[in-house]
Amino acid sequence: MKARLLIADDDESIREALVERFGARGYAVRAVGDGGAALEALRGGVDAALLDLRMPVMDGQTVLERAHEEGVGAAIVVVTAHGDVDAAVAAMRAGAYDFVTKPFDARRLEATVARAAERSRLARRAASADAGERHEARWADPAMARVMETATRAAATNSTVLLLGESGVGKEVVARAIHAASERANEPFVAVNCAALTESLLESELFGHEKGAFTGADARRIGRLEAAHGGTLFLDEIGDTSPALQSKLLRVLQERRFERVGGSQPIEVDLRLVAATNRDLRAAVKAGDFREDLYYRLAVVDIEILPLRERRPIRRCSPRRSRRRSRAR
Repeated sequence: MKARLLIADDDESIREALVERFGARGYAVRAVGDGGAALEALRGGVDAALLDLRMPVMDGQTVLERAHEEGVGAAIVVVTAHGDVDAAVAAMRAGAYDFVTKPFDARRLEATVARAAERSRLARRAASADAGERHEARWADPAMARVMETATRAAATNSTVLLLGESGVGKEVVARAIHAASERANEPFVAVNCAALTESLLESELFGHEKGAFTGADARRIGRLEAAHGGTLFLDEIGDTSPALQSKLLRVLQERRFERVGGSQPIEVDLRLVAATNRDLRAAVKAGDFREDLYYRLAVVDIEILPLRERRPIRRCSPRRSRRRSRAR
């Protein structure tokens, strides 16, 4: 798969030259001309980015800080003016992978971008392998072993999964295990706690919004649905969503498309949805608090996770005790 590279620079001639250079070297390149568009592209998922610090709408330092706060996984290389050491140091402290200066040294530029893209690739691989090892080692408990067996089978499909269980039983851990074991493992895993936001904020968080969609929407923002394109979207505590939002989520599952808040342009999305709740959704359906059609869309595969008090760990003898028993025989 081609490494995804973002070029963020307000100089059109520089953007065009860099797109041509890195496109010829096998990168999938996207170019933007301002900081707002750069942050949006970073949220959408890239492997590496060349980020100019001086841009309109939002300067590169702010983009870098916001991306770091939001856990964007791209390795970001900042572009500074020649001799601007203070800016480079500030960028590195804010989480930049490296920096280059204008005018560019072509060889150093290409080598730096190549290292940045490779770092992102290795980080994804290590995270996936580490997650797999943790999940294999952790589940000595028979109940959790069965849960993980079901999760692994579900991961081999593209089915929507519904995780059921009390708060604190490890629903997000299981969701991440499903993602790590799936063909989408190298794509984004995006988690949203539906109970932590008001209805309007949750709608904007999921679907994004267009500039001017509401008071304070001074720039376009992509939502978590777009950010999870190609990967997995985990909606925790989905039982706490409003009927209006349930209707919109149902449409996304049916049509695999949506519009941003305040927008009319359909946006297609390819993702796996894993949802979780600590509520009894069957009872909520009977009570009219949760849409029945959405429930059956979510529960294509349903996995119940027992609370800790009901789990029975396997007792294993230590090697020393086992040797003593063997000698006793």
